[in-house]
Amino acid sequence: MATQFIVHDKADTVGVVVVEDVQPGQELMGWTMQTDETISLKALDSVPLGHKIALRDIKADETVLKYGHDVGRAIRDIGKGRHVHIHNLKTKRW
Repeated sequence: MATQFIVHDKADTVGVVVVEDVQPGQELMGWTMQTDETISLKALDSVPLGHKIALRDIKADETVLKYGHDVGRAIRDIGKGRHVHIHNLKTKRW
């Protein structure tokens, strides 16, 4: 199966979708660059190309990590396999 999302760091809580048309219920294959491991995940939402998908359950107010870096905080609980974007993630900058 082809890689459909990429994870840069083992500590990341989200992966980045690298294909178009991810649909709810779709089984996805991901690649962790740091360890060269593959991981599987079931998408629970449609996730556009370049957007984030939760690799595990993320609690409200928890820091979200992408590429090994803090990209903001969850503003509500986000379930594993859910789309992570501006509707459930806010920057800490302001």
